Amino acid sequence: MEPLAHRITIDRSSPVPLYFQFAQQLQDLIESGELPPGTRLNNEIAMADQFGLSRPTMRQAMQHLVNKGLLARKRGVGTQVVTNRIRRQLEFTSLHEDLERDGRRPRTQVLSVETVPAEGETAAGLRLAEGTPVLALERLRFADDQPIALLHNFLPEGLIELTLEELAEAGLYQLMRQSGVGLSSAEQTIGARRATVAEAGLLGEVRGATLLTMTRIAYDGSGRPVEYGRHVYRASRYSFEMTVSAH
Repeated sequence: MEPLAHRITIDRSSPVPLYFQFAQQLQDLIESGELPPGTRLNNEIAMADQFGLSRPTMRQAMQHLVNKGLLARKRGVGTQVVTNRIRRQLEFTSLHEDLERDGRRPRTQVLSVETVPAEGETAAGLRLAEGTPVLALERLRFADDQPIALLHNFLPEGLIELTLEELAEAGLYQLMRQSGVGLSSAEQTIGARRATVAEAGLLGEVRGATLLTMTRIAYDGSGRPVEYGRHVYRASRYSFEMTVSAH
């Protein structure tokens, strides 16, 4: 592999900060695949000397890419390139469908399937009286064998019949459509919060790591709510994207 010194150029006459010049070019090499996941980088002191940058400048550049989820510092190993985060367009599709479309290998671990009484936001989202039985699903979704999301879905009781095998092999929306449930529209809200101890353990994050959150209510063609979803995603591996236009 060609040394980094031959692929990254620092322009000291540019108004762009030196740390950002280095970080942006290194990000381009990672996202293009020239530096694949698992690639180890020299320590910050050695790279600072190599590129004629101060150690605080190199530290800032590396931290910038750590914060973006492109690099990870591991004790005893050093700094490594990690798997590019998954960017998901805000569309009416399931995560399983989005991963397949993106060329990732989705895998699902079904944690629980049970009938529970609808409470609070779940009851309100599905327009059901408190205590009405609903089907509750809890799943851990992987992409290329890395955990990326913890999914909680609630469906009106009796809407469809699901098996553990089906839930492990296909996306929920695919199964709903195959069962004759017409999905027409959805309302969703994106947010962020800190991971609980249990969530961090399942997702391979440290306690208190930032998680992206999404709540979604899906409707059929008659406007009836047919699914209430409450999900969390690893912010270090995942992002949402949207396109906006001026009118």
